[in-house]
Amino acid sequence: MDEVLNADASDAPRIEAGERPRRLEIWLPLAIVVLDQLSKAAIRATLPLHQSVTIIPGLMDFTHVRNTGAAFGILNLAEFPFKSAVIALVATAALVAVGMYAASLAHHQLVARIGLALIIGGAAGNLLDRITAGSVVDFVDVYWRTYHFWAFNIADSAITVGVAIMILDMLGIGDRRTDQ
Repeated sequence: MDEVLNADASDAPRIEAGERPRRLEIWLPLAIVVLDQLSKAAIRATLPLHQSVTIIPGLMDFTHVRNTGAAFGILNLAEFPFKSAVIALVATAALVAVGMYAASLAHHQLVARIGLALIIGGAAGNLLDRITAGSVVDFVDVYWRTYHFWAFNIADSAITVGVAIMILDMLGIGDRRTDQ
């Protein structure tokens, strides 16, 4: 029994001497959630649903829309029982999985940790909307002439940048280690 307890304790992750605790994984997602929720609250308070205000003429408007579906409006028009709960459950499972992966990264894997922290913050921001309102507030409407990108928000931007950082990290872009 003592051997099992000792083995478990020795397998636990430890902070090495001189290594700082992982504050990044706490503060960056929290900052994303706060900025995301404040921006969505401002849109809800000042811009009626489906109304727009021009930010950069010919390029970007703020347009108050609600996404009841998943990413990029997938399932937006689909109606089925417990749709909001199902989407929120899937989003929660994905958030937990990403969080578990992030927790497994070594301290020196800073680029991957930043990417995952952005993804976690964005996913948490949108999940808060899904749980509290059954939909996500999107408002950044980028377009060129008649071509419109999907409306998005700060959480979506954090997820997109986080995924881009993760892809660059997986490709080894910026990896300066040399094998000697």
